Amino acid sequence: MTWSIRWKLTIGTLTAVACGLLIAGVLGIQSLERQHLAHVGEILTAKTKLVEYGFHPLFASPAVPPTSSTLQEAARELGNRASARVTVIAADGIVLADSAVRDADLSTVENHRARPEIQQALSSGQGQDIRPSHTTGERTLYHAILMRRSTDAPPLVVRVSLPLLTLDRERSELQHQLLLALGVAFLVALTLSIWLAHSLTRPLSDIASAARQFSSGSQPFHIKTTAQDEVGLLASTLNSMADQLRARIDELSEDRSQLLAVLTSMVEGVMVLDYRGHVLQINPALEHMFGIARVEARGRPCAELFRHQQLNDLVAAILRSRVPHEDEIVLPLSGRCLQIEASPAGGERENEACVVVVFHDVTELRRLEKIRKDFVANVSHELRTPLTSIKGYVEALLDGAKDDPTASVKFLEIILKQSDRLNLLIADLLELSKIESGRVSMKEEPLELRSVVERTLSMITPIAEKSHHRLVTSIDPSLPPVPGDEGRLVQVLTNLLDNAIKYTPAGGTITVVATLAPPGGTADQPVRAIDLSVADTGIGIPEQDRPRVFERFYRVDKARSRELGGTGLGLAIVKHIVEGHGGQVWVEANRPQGSRFVVRLPLTAKMRGPLS
Repeated sequence: MTWSIRWKLTIGTLTAVACGLLIAGVLGIQSLERQHLAHVGEILTAKTKLVEYGFHPLFASPAVPPTSSTLQEAARELGNRASARVTVIAADGIVLADSAVRDADLSTVENHRARPEIQQALSSGQGQDIRPSHTTGERTLYHAILMRRSTDAPPLVVRVSLPLLTLDRERSELQHQLLLALGVAFLVALTLSIWLAHSLTRPLSDIASAARQFSSGSQPFHIKTTAQDEVGLLASTLNSMADQLRARIDELSEDRSQLLAVLTSMVEGVMVLDYRGHVLQINPALEHMFGIARVEARGRPCAELFRHQQLNDLVAAILRSRVPHEDEIVLPLSGRCLQIEASPAGGERENEACVVVVFHDVTELRRLEKIRKDFVANVSHELRTPLTSIKGYVEALLDGAKDDPTASVKFLEIILKQSDRLNLLIADLLELSKIESGRVSMKEEPLELRSVVERTLSMITPIAEKSHHRLVTSIDPSLPPVPGDEGRLVQVLTNLLDNAIKYTPAGGTITVVATLAPPGGTADQPVRAIDLSVADTGIGIPEQDRPRVFERFYRVDKARSRELGGTGLGLAIVKHIVEGHGGQVWVEANRPQGSRFVVRLPLTAKMRGPLS
C-alpha cells in the first residue's frame, strides 16, 4: 500500500505528538508519585519515631515486661493518635502487637521476619517498603524502626504503615485528567497536522498533477500558489521551467514539421544513417525509388536493406573516412540511374545522424543526354549524306563531266535532288525546333474531321495514284466537331499518309477511318474522343521498333528510308502536334499485313497553348 505524502506527514506528526504527550504524561505521573511518596515517607518516618517513643515507657522496667494485651492496647492507642497502623515485631519475626488485628487473631498472623522493611530495620536500624498488605490487601507504605531495650533484652521492631489510598486515588484522577488533556491535545494536533499537511502538500499535488499532464503530452496548467517558502519557490521555478520547456517544444515541433515537410516534398531521395550504418530516416521519394517502406527500413543496416554493392561500398567508405563522397549507380530491376551525394553529419552516438545520403534521379537527364547525342549524331549524318553527294558530283563536273551534256544534266539533276532533300531536312528541323520551343501557337476551332480528311486526300491522291495505291475512307457522319487547328491536323494526316504510301508496295490499300473512341474514364466522367486512324498493307513495323518510331531520326530500315527520301522527323512532328491538342498517337499492327497509326483527339478542349 502506497500512502500519499499528506497522510505520511499527518500520521508522522500525530505519532510524534502522541509519543511526546504520552512520555510527558508518564514522566509527570512518576514525578508526582515520587514527590508524594517522599512527602508521605517523611511523615511516616516522624510518626514511626513518635510511636517508638511512645512504647519506651512500657519497657522502662526490664524486670516487668509488658503483657501482650498491654502492647496491643498501646498499639491501638498510638495507632489512633498517629492515624496509622502500628505493629510491634520481635527480632525473630513474631508479631507481638498490631493495631489492625484483633487480639484473638494475633496469634494467627504470619511471621514478619521475611518482610523487606523488617530485614532492613534489623540490619541498619530502619527500613521502608511499599507493597500490598497481606492483611488489608491495600497498597501500603511501611516504615520500620529498631527499638532497643536494655542491654540484655533483644531489640524490637516498631513498624508504622499508612495505606496509599489517597495517593492511588490522586494518581487515578491525575491519569484521567492527563488522558483528557492528551485527547484534547491529540485533537488539536490532528487538526493542526491536517491543516499543515494540506498547506504543504496542496502545491505539491498541483505540481505532481501538472507533471503528469505534461508527461502525457497535454498542455500543463499554471501552478497557483501564494506560499513564499521553499514550496512556493519550487512552484514558481517549475512554472518558469514549464513555460520555457513549452516554448522549446513548440519551437522543436515547428522545426520538425518544417523538416518533415521539406523531406516529404523533396523529389530527391534522402536517407539518414547513424555511426553504425543503420537507417534512421528515409523520405517518401526514396521509398518510391527503391520500393521499400519507412517502417521496415528504420533501424535496419543499410547493407541489409539495399543489396547493392556499389551503394554499400559508398556508405562504408564515408563511415570510415567521414569525407563527402559522390557516385552514380544504376538500379538493376528498374534501370533507374541515381546520382548519390553522401555527406557526414557529425553524430557519434546511437540514434544520432552520422551520414546523410541524397539520391538524385538522373534517369531522364541521362536519357535526354543520350537523345541529344543521338540527335547530333543523326543530324550530322543526315546532313553529311546529301552534302557528300553534292560535293562528289560538283567535283565530277569540275573534273570534266561538265563538257559532256548528258552526264552534266544527270549530275545536276542528282545535285538538285540532294539539295531538295537537304532543304526538306532543314525545314523539318526548323519546324520541329519551333514546335519544341513553344513558339508555335495553334488555333482552337470546331473542325469537321471529314473536311480535314478530304483536304488532305486532295493533296495526297495524285501521289497515291502514281504508285497505284487505293485510298479508302470511312468517316462516321455522326461524329461531333473536334476542337483544334485545321492546318496542323492536315499536317499530321499528310505525314501519316505520306509514310503509308512510301512503305506500301504498288497496288496496296491505304485506309483512313474516323470513329468515336471507346468509352473510358469513370462512369460519372467518361472520356469522349475521336480516333482517326491510317492503316496500310505495307511492309509493317516490327513489334520491338514500334515504341521508338516517334523518336527523331529513328528508322526501322535506314537504307530503305533514305532511298525513299524520308528525313526521320515526320512522326516526331506528328507526336508533338497531337500532344499539343491534348491527344495521343500510337502505332499497332494492321492484321493481316501492314501498320495502323491511331490519333486520338479529345472532344473537349485540352489545348496546351504554345507547343512545348
